[in-house]
Amino acid sequence: MNDSLFGSSGPLAARMRPRVIGEIVGQGKALAAGSPLAMLAKPPSGEAAAMVSVMLWGPPGTGKTTIAKAVANGSGRRFVELSAVSTGVKELREVIDKARTDQELYSVATIVFLDEIHRFSKAQQDALLPAVEAGWIVLIAATTENPSFSVIAPLLSRSLVVKLESLSETAIAQLLLRAADDPAGLAGKVSISAEASSRICQIAGGDARRALTVLEAAASRAIEFSKTSPAEIGLEDVVATLETALVRYDKEGEQHYDTISAFIKSVRGSDPDAAIHYLARMLEGGEDPRFIARRLIVLASEDIGLADSSALPLAVACLDTVASIGMPEARIALAQATIYLALAPKSNSAYLAINSAIEDVRSGFAPIIPLELRSSASPRAGSDQVYKYPHDHEHGVVAQNYLGEHREYYQPKPLGQERSLAERLEALRSIVQGKKA
Repeated sequence: MNDSLFGSSGPLAARMRPRVIGEIVGQGKALAAGSPLAMLAKPPSGEAAAMVSVMLWGPPGTGKTTIAKAVANGSGRRFVELSAVSTGVKELREVIDKARTDQELYSVATIVFLDEIHRFSKAQQDALLPAVEAGWIVLIAATTENPSFSVIAPLLSRSLVVKLESLSETAIAQLLLRAADDPAGLAGKVSISAEASSRICQIAGGDARRALTVLEAAASRAIEFSKTSPAEIGLEDVVATLETALVRYDKEGEQHYDTISAFIKSVRGSDPDAAIHYLARMLEGGEDPRFIARRLIVLASEDIGLADSSALPLAVACLDTVASIGMPEARIALAQATIYLALAPKSNSAYLAINSAIEDVRSGFAPIIPLELRSSASPRAGSDQVYKYPHDHEHGVVAQNYLGEHREYYQPKPLGQERSLAERLEALRSIVQGKKA
């Protein structure tokens, strides 16, 4: 980017960072009047000063750092920014000691913004507890992962969790127009077509930083090639700045679980188009294709089962193929398996059967194994407790007590191949239970 084009230095996203709460778009609920963040952003007023610590939880580009700085600007508190990636316990304690001194000697409150708190170890998070509990600092921590799983309970109980949402396309479009006109942004030297704005909003995926980065690159191209004044950013400028649509996907965090969940639920729900979309998002985001294949194996047993006996072998073959050939060709095998499983008839009868049996066992149901089924049993003279070998009988099945107490865990569904299994099961149960000769 040529800074001289717009008379400002630094990335556009940095230049357009809001300075106060009122300039932030897309987080109306989190920043509403009377909310914890809105109260923190007010200048301290004696005993009424808000000192609550906050966990900002949300996807990248939703304004976590911006909100923390805006709160500090509005409240007039000292602001210290730390990153969990580069900050150790020693550095953290030095910051806390200074904050305590400033508060006790000079009545100066300190906001400590800790980015990526989920990367802090338990020991590092423990080091924050005394300062938060005593009110030496106001902690504003940011995380892309669910704090319930990534933040220790004592620290979480002393903080309020504020969930931030991905920005809507309307909010992103508003940011683009503001950046195009603002003197700190593109200073009115470019306009943006509706098609270009719409495409950037789609590419951004709710991430303001990404949207402004794409806008900046497209603006440079438009100024270089445009024949109009001011230059207009067209769809071709946006497309030319991208080798591929950037998919925001954190394969280590919350999005990993959300996307694989949506993928599995789409296959289970028999929507191959949605399933293929989520498959593409995971693959473009760098997800391990073997992980996806293993999840398909689980789904083949849990959600299709006996309704289509080909589902499980096909899923296993998919994993073997993925492991053998790798990407990018593995995407084809994954797509094939995904579509087949999405279109297959669905039955969770095997899943329900084993869960029901396990529940019985855990509740104490463990009848004595009939003598004739035991490996060490020997038939007694004159006793009917003799194992009846099914192959010695005409239909390969014979009346016999296999469990001791009657149970029917398997309840087939009239779907796919399981329809015929249901009919066969009814006949078999009648014979085994001695109801039919």
